[in-house]
Amino acid sequence: MTNVLVIEDDKLIAELERDFLEANNYTTYLVNNGKDALDTMQKVEIHAILLDVMLPGEDGYALCRKIRAMTDIPIIFVTAKNDEIDTIRGLGLGADDFVAKPFSPTELIARLHAHLERYNRLSQKQSSKQANGNGLVIGNLVIRPKARQVILDGKSVALTGKEFDLLYFLAEHPNEVFSKEDLFEKIWSLDPVCEPATVTVHINRLRDKMKAATGKPFELIETVWGAGYRFHVDA
Repeated sequence: MTNVLVIEDDKLIAELERDFLEANNYTTYLVNNGKDALDTMQKVEIHAILLDVMLPGEDGYALCRKIRAMTDIPIIFVTAKNDEIDTIRGLGLGADDFVAKPFSPTELIARLHAHLERYNRLSQKQSSKQANGNGLVIGNLVIRPKARQVILDGKSVALTGKEFDLLYFLAEHPNEVFSKEDLFEKIWSLDPVCEPATVTVHINRLRDKMKAATGKPFELIETVWGAGYRFHVDA
């Protein structure tokens, strides 16, 4: 699931962007000002941003600077202010692209998709390099097996032994679906007291602890209904 934040004060344009995004399987969040944008980013994991320049209160340039200091996700300005000086200013503040209004929805989606693919490729390469010395690094999640330490958004998360083993096993096998029975066999195979239902209990506790650490739902471990669980990493 890819979450896109649309920051646009023109309701009709915002809804148009949302319709085309959702038609292309993006989950969309609409806000019309900088404060609501930052609040949304505290509550939801956002993967890309479509940003207008002319907003009530803080303009898009100032907001872009703030967001870029927080994250490296793609930021695309969608704006009527598309003179060369505006484009240079926006790119200098960290935006990845400019799309002029009125825009082609097909082109906007294509640009967004390209930037997301590039960002995900770079993130995976960085994670692979960091994994050699720092354990397993996936986005804002760090798992250090030797120290049995988990860090999420820079915050240490205290897990039990089995919770850690479960998280680490799933993270080592991204996008693979494992049934409760599969996970039970991998993690609890030598424990004669437990049964496969304990997997669900530990998954729920793991999600709760991750959410408590950041204030956001932990979406990396997905429930695949009728099949089991997987650790979701964008391809």
